[in-house]
Amino acid sequence: MKKSLIALAALALIQHAARAVTRVTTNDVAFQFRMGAGFPGDINRTHPFSSEPALMNTTTPIRLYGDPALIDSASNSYRGFTTTDTAVTKLDGILVRPYPTQQTSGGMSSAIGAATPPTSGVIDILTDGYIMAKCNNFAVSPPTKGGAVFIRTAATAGNLVQGGLHAADDGANAIQVTNAMWNGPADANGVAELRVWKA
Repeated sequence: MKKSLIALAALALIQHAARAVTRVTTNDVAFQFRMGAGFPGDINRTHPFSSEPALMNTTTPIRLYGDPALIDSASNSYRGFTTTDTAVTKLDGILVRPYPTQQTSGGMSSAIGAATPPTSGVIDILTDGYIMAKCNNFAVSPPTKGGAVFIRTAATAGNLVQGGLHAADDGANAIQVTNAMWNGPADANGVAELRVWKA
């Protein structure tokens, strides 16, 4: 039985349509240079690490997530660094950002990663592992892989915050700790990976 030219043409169109490939496009976000490294206080390597629940010192609370902490044996809690800690050579841990945590005010205009830690109660402290931390003087002295870690003990002056982490000595204003090191460069916000181990 012969097929008409119209029937053959229709059949060819149907077969071509069945073989046609659909092209799909996405509209993802593009990072022109480098994506942000993370948020201070985020444990970014889940193996191995060691963190423990602890109490926040109510007299000298740790300022921000990702900031170093010392044990206050009198109150069995963790506290931030002060001006009297100039002889300290090792930190006792880093304040961990719990998940999920976000600032409690601001609604839809609240900034991601801008939450402040509680000034009392239970917190988490990283004692061994990798964590994201803010390097306060990254514009002047950027952190490098294996670089030394300094903690400012002097009072806050501009973006040089008391108890904050540095990648270079700040004269008499900072101390070097021997149980931590930077594990790479900082992003545009000064956030970099920090390696901490038990003293």
